[in-house]
Amino acid sequence: MAGLIARKSGMTQVFAENGHAVPVTVLEIEPCKVIAIRTADADGYEAVQVGYGKEARHTSRAVQGHYAKQGQDVMRSLKEFRTEIPSSFKLGQDLTASMFEAGQKVDVSGTSKGRGFAGVMKRWNFAGGRATHGAEKTHRQMGSTGQCQDPGRVFPGKKMPGHYGAERSTVECLTVVRVDENRLLVKGAVPGSRGGLVEVRLAKKG
Repeated sequence: MAGLIARKSGMTQVFAENGHAVPVTVLEIEPCKVIAIRTADADGYEAVQVGYGKEARHTSRAVQGHYAKQGQDVMRSLKEFRTEIPSSFKLGQDLTASMFEAGQKVDVSGTSKGRGFAGVMKRWNFAGGRATHGAEKTHRQMGSTGQCQDPGRVFPGKKMPGHYGAERSTVECLTVVRVDENRLLVKGAVPGSRGGLVEVRLAKKG
């Protein structure tokens, strides 16, 4: 089974049969089409290229040529999903939310919100310094970063202030709560801001 490209519309809640409110993220599935099929004989691996949305205004000649070679119209976004049975798909085939069922587990990947340069408390959830007992201007500092003379350096990977967010992120094993004609409702939050594109595929650990 391949995956879908969806647009994050936002969050809401639905009520379960027991009356509990379940927080869900609404994922809009606009036109998704099979643009190309990769096979082990021709490409060395098996996958399906899926296009999403209407034609983009600014597209490079190389991308236009790729679509033309496959006999397809240029679409806004293009992603590739690994699949074990690429022969079950056809060029130009429409993919809809009906590929998934309520109760299934899915992995959702996207670009997380960019938060700029952030300190260790926001970026890494550090506790911060003491608020009393003579502490002065150290309430949000990270504390010690390294050692003294031995080994006399800061180890690679040390958690420090820096750029936070705006990177690829995946939330695993989210439950599909409801499947409509052109939208998925998944339990919990997914990466990115409203209007951003995400990739939805069956959970690897599900």
